[in-house]
Amino acid sequence: MPAPVLLRRVVLAAAVLATSLAASAQEQVLNLYSARHYQTDEALYADFTKASGIRIKRVDADDAGLLARLRSEGASSPADVILLVDAARLLRAEADGLFQPVKSATLASRIPAQLRGRDDGGGSQWFGFSTRARVVVYNQQTVKREDADTYEKLADPRNKGKVCTRSGSHPYNLSLFGSMLEHRGPAQTETWLKGVVANMAREPKGGDTDQIKAVASGECGIALTNTYYLARLMRSEKPEDRSVVEKIGMIFPNQQSWGTHVNIAGGAVARHASNSGAAVQFLEYLASDAAQAYFANGNNEYPVVAGIKLANPALDAMGSFKADLIPMASVGLGSVRVQQILDRVGYK
Repeated sequence: MPAPVLLRRVVLAAAVLATSLAASAQEQVLNLYSARHYQTDEALYADFTKASGIRIKRVDADDAGLLARLRSEGASSPADVILLVDAARLLRAEADGLFQPVKSATLASRIPAQLRGRDDGGGSQWFGFSTRARVVVYNQQTVKREDADTYEKLADPRNKGKVCTRSGSHPYNLSLFGSMLEHRGPAQTETWLKGVVANMAREPKGGDTDQIKAVASGECGIALTNTYYLARLMRSEKPEDRSVVEKIGMIFPNQQSWGTHVNIAGGAVARHASNSGAAVQFLEYLASDAAQAYFANGNNEYPVVAGIKLANPALDAMGSFKADLIPMASVGLGSVRVQQILDRVGYK
């Protein structure tokens, strides 16, 4: 091969390599550890990448799995952002030093104080981006609505043999029980939980959707569920799901007292994030009008930002409700004490 031709090819190859390396150096990648297992979130992430140019590299697991991974990775963890689906787990991770504080005027102004971590002046360590209400479903043939319109009535003797729940130690229930602990104190909460156990139709098992179906089948009269599980059934086109919905009623409990308990799905910047700027940008994006509407319309969750209009027929059909405004940080702090109470009363 003539020397001039060879030289041109070498120069061309070097230019192509240099261009490729420059592009790689300029590309920003956000390492996301997510416990959100919802397929509809794919579009949410894609929209962020389209708007920001930041590519998301995701690791999926449940809350406990992600936190165990963060602890084992330590300072070498590649994680930039952590998304979890329970307030108690967010608080536990904060206590374990897995997050870093974020001072963001956008997040502070858009996310209510009770739905984010405590701020001692340096910023909050976690933020709630969507909520789900913990509601009561009941069999319309066997239970009167007024017999199940508060959480306290789950322990009323009139409901003996009617109550079904998933495990008491599941984060969704621990969060509710933690709110009861804050409102009622340890003695009354223990008495209440003992009454709930006495009213069980069967031992706790399954997930929230299983509880709804058990109520519809008549196996149970009353059960607890998060609203988005019920909304999925309400929006389903399957005849068997429609049949379930027709047989049950739904109640937002405690509307005459402190309101219905809500839990959060939230996020935080990892303590050892190498791309903290992009991480904060992503959290601020989750608080945007577009992302907030997507949580509601795509995954049947309630937005945390005020004034977001819903286009979700199931949530619309459920109607508005008074939510408990107790700080999520306070609820999460009681989880250890709640678990001890559950062990004492035999709530499996």
